[in-house]
Amino acid sequence: MGSTIHHEEKVGVAGKIDSDEARMQQVESIDEKSPIDTVSPPALPAKVFEAPEFIRNMTAEERVEVETRLKRKLDIRLMPMIVLMYIMNYLDRNNIAAAKLAGVETDLKLSDTEFQTSVSILFVGYLLMQVPSNLFLNKIGKPAIYLPSCMVVWGVISAATAACQNYGGLIACRFMLGFVEAAYFPGCLYYLSCWYTRKELGFRTAVFYSGALISGAFSGLIAAGIKSGMDGAHGLRAWRWLFIIEGAITVGIAAAAFFILPNFPNTTTWLTDEERKLAVWRLEEDIGQEDWVDSKKQSFKEGLKLAFSDVKTYVLMVLLFGIVASGTVTNFFPTVVKSLKYNDVNTLLLTVPPYVLAVITTFLNSWHADRTGERFFHITLPLFFAIFAYIVAAATIKTGPRYFAMMLMVPGVYTGYVVALAWISNSLPRPPAKRAAALAFINAISNTSSIYASYMYSESAKPRYIVAMSVNCAMVVMAMLAALTLRIILVHLNRKLDQGVFVEGAINSGVVEGERRGFRFRFRI
Repeated sequence: MGSTIHHEEKVGVAGKIDSDEARMQQVESIDEKSPIDTVSPPALPAKVFEAPEFIRNMTAEERVEVETRLKRKLDIRLMPMIVLMYIMNYLDRNNIAAAKLAGVETDLKLSDTEFQTSVSILFVGYLLMQVPSNLFLNKIGKPAIYLPSCMVVWGVISAATAACQNYGGLIACRFMLGFVEAAYFPGCLYYLSCWYTRKELGFRTAVFYSGALISGAFSGLIAAGIKSGMDGAHGLRAWRWLFIIEGAITVGIAAAAFFILPNFPNTTTWLTDEERKLAVWRLEEDIGQEDWVDSKKQSFKEGLKLAFSDVKTYVLMVLLFGIVASGTVTNFFPTVVKSLKYNDVNTLLLTVPPYVLAVITTFLNSWHADRTGERFFHITLPLFFAIFAYIVAAATIKTGPRYFAMMLMVPGVYTGYVVALAWISNSLPRPPAKRAAALAFINAISNTSSIYASYMYSESAKPRYIVAMSVNCAMVVMAMLAALTLRIILVHLNRKLDQGVFVEGAINSGVVEGERRGFRFRFRI
């Protein structure tokens, strides 16, 4: 694989950037452009960054201790709440699969195609709102207000789904649910990247995404409990209770989030002045450029332009599309597990273990990815297990092998997926408006697969779902090829950085103790 490339060299505590050298690098780069460098020398001289005085006066041990306390404070306040919010986001989005087993299809007299459309229509709204929402969040700089507000609205819409009396009402609720829910997932990915450095982001992204996996496990348990204990209570069918209960819980959690979540480092009031300065400096030191400063410096147009002019955005889009497309089976997991021919309650209970296993493998894989700085193999190796699972599921109708394949499907896809999510912020770190636009655009396009996927899991395709499993395998292969392409691009860009060539979104951090050091794209040990 060639010699080891150091891909995350950081400046020392003083953290100065030599502006004269930076200008020389920019001039040098004009003659050394390549199609993937996205070189765009700024008109103004490079800014000199220097750590706040109280940080410069710390010893290395004191710096570690203070930073550890800050991260602990952030983790305790931020991570549990965003995970809990994402559990409800995912529950409210995917509870229609459980509602099918609880009678919604029968009560509303839906045909097979109408039910599939009611699943896929959510992702039309989800696609439309993601980029505008993320750019708006970046502009206002108040995620502690914006994200819970969106959560209140989608919780009300989810609960209102219980009142649907026909296909038209269900379609309207599902579309609006997707439209409002679109704010949360890309918004949180961007939110995390505004608080944590690149080496910390992978594991935090995994912890955040565990909300989706945990919700997949709890969804089956909750639906099984409601179906067995509340069907017909107060004259309402189990599926109506499912929407009412989960929607009400969502609104309650959103109300608590208003008082718990922080905003961005520069706009969070419950940190001390020194903690705010340290939180801001950590990100500047990690990349060599300012992150979010104030709303006046955030441009919708510039963020979109920078995101769409960078080839890495499109490679990451293909990578994430392939993984999400192959993982659309989770939208219909109860239906797939139902092919094992157990009753409805046992089917819902059997959906739990694959998600529990996925939580464990996702945490371990992401922790190791952050520890080593490696991204490529932590994404591609789990995908081999997904390919194996889809082949087995399509090849046999025996209960044992099929359930074993289902146990591997969810971990195989999502163990590497969370590392790929972190790779977006690692590869497109600055400016923040570009990162916000890229995260939303990539996530929106990757979820378009859910629009067509519902039609691959029709009743006529049972029990092997050969077309669906074949398409899922093809999407996994596409994702692996995209990951390889991105790795090649990042190797090339790192070599340019080693030569002192300016690359947009990555700025060399000057000379520290006689050695050139600075930003490096993360891809391998």
